[in-house]
Amino acid sequence: VQLQASGGGLVQAGGSLRLSCAASGGSFNFNRHAVGWFRQGPGKEREFVAATSRFGTATYYAASVKGQFTVSRDGAKRMVYLQMNSLEPEDTAVYYCASDPKGGLYSHAREYEYWGQGTQVTVSS
Repeated sequence: VQLQASGGGLVQAGGSLRLSCAASGGSFNFNRHAVGWFRQGPGKEREFVAATSRFGTATYYAASVKGQFTVSRDGAKRMVYLQMNSLEPEDTAVYYCASDPKGGLYSHAREYEYWGQGTQVTVSS
């Protein structure tokens, strides 16, 4: 399983971005994977952002982004998205997607087996 996160960039405060996480690498059913988004800001620890369970049955968000970010998935395309609205400078970070075939709803990084390389999001004030 290989994951590719994309969609990052430079945006002004109050703006929006949609991150994408694409899965490839073999004959696995990505729809059955749990997918999580994490971020690591400059000088900060990696932190959980959002997660979706298999088939998008359930979602879970960090308190800091609830109501601001939305995670969704497109099963046919093997894609998971993170829509980020009302971005603020404190949202600046490298954003990573991760997946795990267990398929549940997880906020801990240790639950995820596969990781993408990260995409930079920079929010200017």
